[in-house]
Amino acid sequence: QWLSDRKKRALQKKDVDIRRRIELIQDFEMPTVSTKIKVSRDGQYIMAVGTYKPRIRCFDTYQLSQKFERCLDSEVVTFEILSDDYSKIVFLQCGRFVEFHSQHGHYYKTRIPKFGRDFSYHYPSCDLYFVGASSEVYRLNLEQGRFLNSLQTDASESNACDINPVHFLFAMGTAEGKVECWDPRTRNRVGLLDCALSSVTADTEIDGLPSVSALKFDGALNMAVGTSTGQVLLYDLRSSNPLIVKDHHYGLPIKSVQFQHQLDLIISADCRIIKMWNKDTGKIFTSMEPEYGINDVCLYPNSGMLMTANEAPKMNIYYIPVLGPAPKWCSFLDNLTEELEENPETTVYDDYKFVTRQDLENLGLAHLIGSSLLRAYMHGFFMDIRLYHKAKMMANPFAYEEYRREKIRQKIEETRAQRVQLKKLPKVNKELALKLIEEEGEEQQVTRKRKQKNVPSLLKDDRFKVMFENPDFQVDEQSEEFRLLNPLVSKISEKRKRKLKLLEELEAQEQEEEEEPEGKASDAESSESSDDEKGWVEEVRKQRKLLRQEEKVKRQERFKEDQQTSLKPQFFEIKEGEEFRSFKDSA
Repeated sequence: QWLSDRKKRALQKKDVDIRRRIELIQDFEMPTVSTKIKVSRDGQYIMAVGTYKPRIRCFDTYQLSQKFERCLDSEVVTFEILSDDYSKIVFLQCGRFVEFHSQHGHYYKTRIPKFGRDFSYHYPSCDLYFVGASSEVYRLNLEQGRFLNSLQTDASESNACDINPVHFLFAMGTAEGKVECWDPRTRNRVGLLDCALSSVTADTEIDGLPSVSALKFDGALNMAVGTSTGQVLLYDLRSSNPLIVKDHHYGLPIKSVQFQHQLDLIISADCRIIKMWNKDTGKIFTSMEPEYGINDVCLYPNSGMLMTANEAPKMNIYYIPVLGPAPKWCSFLDNLTEELEENPETTVYDDYKFVTRQDLENLGLAHLIGSSLLRAYMHGFFMDIRLYHKAKMMANPFAYEEYRREKIRQKIEETRAQRVQLKKLPKVNKELALKLIEEEGEEQQVTRKRKQKNVPSLLKDDRFKVMFENPDFQVDEQSEEFRLLNPLVSKISEKRKRKLKLLEELEAQEQEEEEEPEGKASDAESSESSDDEKGWVEEVRKQRKLLRQEEKVKRQERFKEDQQTSLKPQFFEIKEGEEFRSFKDSA
């Protein structure tokens, strides 16, 4: 996905994985950018608008290809499909134009008084409700072909609107962060929600006043509201308080809100990420972060397919089997996903180097963060291996000389190792190494006499090699844990020495005399072990007493330092014009 189209075509000839990729709909793209994408109610046609030049493209899912393309005079803000197929479409354009298209093409064009941002269609009365940079909501009746009296609101501007599909309540989101609900029958306002105040919680931090950027009804009672600061609020129309407040934590305006009924999910998207979360608990189901910015999200009805309009030519299609089955026009996706689950594959990036933010600062490439030369991944970035080698050479031009000296030093040490050497203690944990050497010598003498298998030493074991080389593994003899365990370790070592000595005496007696009666050695060992336990307990008590005395001395020293310090009050001046950001700042 990071390669250019030319490199992709070259790789198709030799890469089996690329040849196995499928393209659901042929040329499912725009020349530059796609802004909106929708599916007709019959599910046969997918329509998308984009630039440049401003145009609409209709794709037939039965043919898996493009059906037609029409160019427009100005860019499309949003559009709506009024019929079950593509025969009736309404476009709201940038230049205050409202353009109507029929099956054959352009049908009619008119203008609204102010710039529009969104509109909704009221099916019972055939009215179009336009909201935008005005306090009025313009109504255009398609049956009479004329404008009706506008709805006078208290808002300065409106950004989004929607009509409930059950009882046809009209709701609009304002720039002041409020949602006004109107009854189309009486043309009176019946409700007002302050979403800006409800979106600010103890865990959120906002910049400025949140305005409503997205609005969507679900059934007769539920409504989801997206704000310009990245929060999604789920409301029950019978209450003025939100059921759930979900924060995207990016501070970006919510572009789209969709409801997925099979799993009771809400799909919310800003220009950076798509999040799916449970509408009852708010628990995250999954999230997707495309490579390019998101402009719109469309969920194919009754399926697990998701389509996005992006800040890139290609429009993305995602299929998530957990959300639902594949649409009937691409039912083969179910079989493909089952095969992919049986053969999991790992991806290896041979042409890219993974670097952290600290590595970029060391190479002097921190200014490339956010550019196309770095691909964000986990806690770092992927960059081209050729660029990495060039930057490494420029940042450290003497790296080869250092590498050459290191290799020469290693060769010299290898030749020295072949000479006769005296045994030297390691630099780290010398006391422990000396103890292991002494114990190894004693055990070797016993194993020689008893002809037992010799156990490998810790000093020669590669698994414990770092313990005598890395200073991080140095044993701290002044720590509390070591001082409490040291009596036990010393007693165990003394007990081991006495046991070795006793075994040597027993072996000598076996050679001269007959076997000793049973129980004698065990009695001696039990008496010695009881004495050892008493001595160890006394030693541990002594160490604990010393530790308590040292802690008491430290507390007295800290108390004296606190008495000598003088505390003075500090005064701070609050800047004028400081704006409210969160409850944490006020606390």
